[in-house]
Amino acid sequence: MRGAGIDEIILSLSYQPRKIEDLLKDGSDYGVWIRYAVEGLPLGTGGAFKNAEEHITSTAVVFNGDVLTAIDLAAVIAHHREKHAIATIVLTPVENPSAYGLVETSHDGWIQRFIEKPGPDEITCNTINAGIYVLEPSVLSYMPKGEPYSFERGLFPTLLEHKEPVMSFVLDKYWIDIGTPQKYLEVHQDILSQKFVSPRVAKSALDRAALPPGAVVDGKSIIGPDVTIRDGVRIENSVIGKNCKIDEGAHIIDSVIWSGNTIDADARIVGSLIGKGCYVGRSAKLRPGVVLGDKTVVTDFSTL
Repeated sequence: MRGAGIDEIILSLSYQPRKIEDLLKDGSDYGVWIRYAVEGLPLGTGGAFKNAEEHITSTAVVFNGDVLTAIDLAAVIAHHREKHAIATIVLTPVENPSAYGLVETSHDGWIQRFIEKPGPDEITCNTINAGIYVLEPSVLSYMPKGEPYSFERGLFPTLLEHKEPVMSFVLDKYWIDIGTPQKYLEVHQDILSQKFVSPRVAKSALDRAALPPGAVVDGKSIIGPDVTIRDGVRIENSVIGKNCKIDEGAHIIDSVIWSGNTIDADARIVGSLIGKGCYVGRSAKLRPGVVLGDKTVVTDFSTL
């Protein structure tokens, strides 16, 4: 956002807001000004925006919080202003549009209608809502206050019913919704394979000269600071957080390991996501799709 010239940011929070505020504070560490709008109960995508109404006095850019993208945000804002739209919805093409709600546009980009979970005979396009919007403050007058409300099923169809100008911007860069553990793992694979490239991606802190005999860490993997790697360890296409201990003969493949974990000797972890402070026991096997919450203990010789 800062790269697009945006320096005022509102975070609309509901779940564990204090943790996020403690981490980001007032935004000065990032060269922006952050304010917070906290919901007592989840208000939905549109309700969260309405809840921050007192702070919204000019054109606003709205993001879903679980999207990773390489979008050129400045170009989206410029397009919105050039077309004098009340709302601009960023769209992204997908291979299988039947699993999504489609957004149908005219030849010049104006949005015509929304098609929720279309049948095979209803598929007229392959563009879906990417969860990124540019909105004028006047849209707030169409939205109820203090109750759950949806952009997708509430505001945007209402704007079309009132013949308001709703524009599209079709994204031709990387985009993914990371709202499930499987997608979260997929994002890491995309980063490690450089399908998604960003200067903000952490660099590996691994000192290869300090690796013990028989330990192998491939060139893709990202290893955090203060990670202990013992003899015979094999790490492939994975991300290891700080302060982890990986004992003799453990293999970690296609996985994401958060900080403060202990992986005991000869454990096998493949395609898994491990939270903070976990213990994976000696010779335990974690098969693809396993997700461990923080402080989980997997006993020796277990198979998950």
